[in-house]
Amino acid sequence: MKVVTRDQLEASLAELRASVKDPREGILGPRSYGWRLGGDVGLFLGGGRAGLLQLAHPMVAYAIDHHSATRADVVGRFQRTFAHVFAMIFGNLEEAFAAARRVHAIHARIHGEIREAVGGWPAGTRYHANDPEALRWVHATLVDTTLLVRARIDGPVAPGDRDGYVADMNRFGALFGIPPALLPASAAEHDAYMRQMFASDRIAVAPCAREMARFLVGRGVASARQPPLGRVTEALTHAWLPPHLAAQFELRGSPLPTRLGLSAFTALYRALPRAIAEIPSAGAARRRLDGLPPSRFAAWAERRLYALAQRATGA
Repeated sequence: MKVVTRDQLEASLAELRASVKDPREGILGPRSYGWRLGGDVGLFLGGGRAGLLQLAHPMVAYAIDHHSATRADVVGRFQRTFAHVFAMIFGNLEEAFAAARRVHAIHARIHGEIREAVGGWPAGTRYHANDPEALRWVHATLVDTTLLVRARIDGPVAPGDRDGYVADMNRFGALFGIPPALLPASAAEHDAYMRQMFASDRIAVAPCAREMARFLVGRGVASARQPPLGRVTEALTHAWLPPHLAAQFELRGSPLPTRLGLSAFTALYRALPRAIAEIPSAGAARRRLDGLPPSRFAAWAERRLYALAQRATGA
């Protein structure tokens, strides 16, 4: 089994460091496509899609099922995950590298066995959280979902912006030690990879993934009523996943309420001032670069975002 080693991660970080002009801006900076396209709360609309796409990879699903406390502490899991991701994207260079090393160390302890045949994965297949192909898939789901959400709420993304975003996110991928040869050189290459994976037997919904999906959209407890936010999350995710995966996850969807809900959200989102629509970590990064202290409002808004995960699941 191929695994990204600590030495390989450090080599990736060293190469990334050599390309950074201003360490205060981190790996991207305020003029990057990564900040421009991935810096506001609208992206949380795609959280269900990105999460279930990741679970549709059996290596990822079994790693989470065997080693994560998601069901017992959904808000804590959500908060820890995004604390690492936001530190990588919006932190200064040392904060980004520290988060990368923490995530790699956590992943190094996560390995095991797929116990049943799923898609093209035979029973007994070994998995490792630092497997480069699994890391590539998780990375690609984030890129793909961001571009999809941007198109849904802002209109078509210009080809040059799509290419710029993919290139910026390759720098994010380097923080996981993903080999450059596995990362796309353009948005067209990214799209081709996603089509290839969707058509392959490498992406298949395992029983544990289906059960976790029910939990994440608020249907994990048979005796409990699904929360309204869980129904919205499920409907959007159903609409935005490839149909065969939505069916494998047994998601429920209704096209008209989904369209009406998305239209209402889009109208509200476009009316929001930038300071409110911005992801709190992105706003904090801009204030840091301007020499300003963290915003109290940003801290409050971040807590509210994390609480949404609890409301969606009914946990």
